[in-house]
Amino acid sequence: MTDTQPNTIPAEGRDRLDVDTLTAWMSANVPGFTGPLTYAKFAGGQSNPTYRIDSPSGAYVLRRKPFGPLLPSAHAVDREYRLIAGLYPTGFPVAKPYGLCTDESVIGSMFYVMGLADGRNLWNGTLPDYAPAERTALYEAMCDTLAALHNADYEAAGLGDYGKPGNYFERQVARWTKQYRASETETMPAVERLIEWLPRTIPPQTRTSIVHGDYRIDNMIFAPAEPRVIAVLDWELSTLGDPLADFSYFLMSWVTPPEGRSGLLGVAGGDSGIPTIEAMTARYCAATGRDGVPDLDWYFSYNLFRLTGIVQGIKKRIVEGTASSAQAEASAAGVYRLAEASWHFAERAGA
Repeated sequence: MTDTQPNTIPAEGRDRLDVDTLTAWMSANVPGFTGPLTYAKFAGGQSNPTYRIDSPSGAYVLRRKPFGPLLPSAHAVDREYRLIAGLYPTGFPVAKPYGLCTDESVIGSMFYVMGLADGRNLWNGTLPDYAPAERTALYEAMCDTLAALHNADYEAAGLGDYGKPGNYFERQVARWTKQYRASETETMPAVERLIEWLPRTIPPQTRTSIVHGDYRIDNMIFAPAEPRVIAVLDWELSTLGDPLADFSYFLMSWVTPPEGRSGLLGVAGGDSGIPTIEAMTARYCAATGRDGVPDLDWYFSYNLFRLTGIVQGIKKRIVEGTASSAQAEASAAGVYRLAEASWHFAERAGA
């Protein structure tokens, strides 16, 4: 199989960490840690730079805020850590939390340390190296894990104030409009139309749950030899909100062309082994006690609008020279395509 632990690259330039101060902090704050340590940066990912730490006591993962000027509320690694620390004792598959460091003098920014989930990272949603039955089992595992997240008792996990209880999409549309405006580099007509249309057409919210915010195949680690999710990664966008935000975002893969990432358009169903949208919806509804989901076109438009805001932020960081990945430039070129795709689904929803 070509799927492995995420690739690492040497950390260079501003991505380097101060080994001495980090070793001292881990010795004082991570139970069982013993030095010396070595580290490498995980390749990919534009947002919070992430590192693999190796030492005689084992392997760890460090996530930190980027260096440089940041938008308000973005890159909140302290929120990520709180979420993981709340979910871990419930048995939901997240990495083991070891510690949060809010003292920026240690490595130059806030960071946290968690355990390394040792398994498979699957990047290509079409799962070309897998037999049809294996594809079915992996997608069913993803669907079941998302349902388990949405069924989780967030109050019991100490996360009752992790987000506001209602009006999730109203707040999110406002948030991503604000984030887009804060990182705007030019006027895009499609985005202007969306900013006018989305707030007027928000569907009612009937449930509140923990929402991951970026739930897709490459943001999880699967067990080495069975179709089971052992860790959901990248909780930067998590909050309390409408679970349909996550579920519709997960289903975005089915309306996205295969691009070597999560896209499945034209591939799912038939003898592929990849379940159809209808099969995934039925399974999710059975697991969460729903009798169906509403028309998805509004949700697809919203998800693409939010991605437009995120990618516009990456584009702005390129302009300012603070993006953390060489892939950032290519991602930024996608902002026009995302905006147009969002408006396409808005039109299908009646705009």
